[in-house]
Amino acid sequence: MDHPAARPAHEGLDELIATVALLRAPGGCPWDADQTHESLVQYLVEESWELIDAIESGDRAEMIEELGDVLYQVLFHADIAAHTAGEAFDIDDVARHMTAKMVSRHPHVFGDREASTADDVVAFWEDLKAEEKPHRTSVLDGVPRGMPALALAQKMLGKAAKVGVGIGAFRAEAADAARVAPAVVSPPTEDELGRILFELAASARAQGLDAERALRGAIRGFEAEVRAAEAEPAAEPADAAGPASD
Repeated sequence: MDHPAARPAHEGLDELIATVALLRAPGGCPWDADQTHESLVQYLVEESWELIDAIESGDRAEMIEELGDVLYQVLFHADIAAHTAGEAFDIDDVARHMTAKMVSRHPHVFGDREASTADDVVAFWEDLKAEEKPHRTSVLDGVPRGMPALALAQKMLGKAAKVGVGIGAFRAEAADAARVAPAVVSPPTEDELGRILFELAASARAQGLDAERALRGAIRGFEAEVRAAEAEPAAEPADAAGPASD
C-alpha cells in the first residue's frame, strides 16, 4: 500500500465524490437515485449519533467509519442538489461557502482583530454571526428545534443568558438538583416532570455540566449493568419439592 504522503492530495475524497455520482447516475443504484433531501434526514440523524458514540468511546477505527458515513451524507445531498432544478449547487459550492464563512468568523486569524484566548473569540462570536444574518431578530432564531430535548433546553438557556433574560420561575441554581430530585420519586404530572427536567438542565448549565452527555453516560453505565446481568449464568429453577411448593 502506498504511503499516504505519496498519494495525490484528496485522492480518497475525489474517489468518494465520484462514487456517489456513479451510484446516483442512470444505470446506477435505483434506491440512491430515488432519494431526496427529505428522505435522507433520518439517516443523517442516525449517522450523526453513531459518530457521537464513536467519539465518546474513543475508538479510532469507529471514528474513521462514522466520520465517513456523515461525510457521505453531505456528498449525497450535494449530488442531489447538483441534479435538481432550482437548486443547482454542488460540493464545491458548499465548500467555498464554508470557507468564506470561516474566514469571516475568524478576523483574529484572517484580519486585524485581536484574540489571544478562546474566551476572547467567544466574546465576539455572536456579533460576527449577527452581522452575517441580519434577518434574525432574536437570539433564539436559528436554534434547531429538532435537537434532543435536554440539549435544546441547555442551548436555549445559554442563548437567553447572552441577552440578560432570566428563566423566571424555572430558574435553578446548583442546589436545585438536590431539591427537584425527590419530586421524581412520586410520579408528577407530565407538566411537572417537564419543569423538573428543565430545572435540572438549568442546574447542569449553572455548574458547567453537559446534561445531554451526562445522561448518555448514565445510560452507558446502565447498559453495562444490563449486559453484565445477561452474562451471568441463569438461575436454576427451584426444585418442585422445595420452598416454592410450600
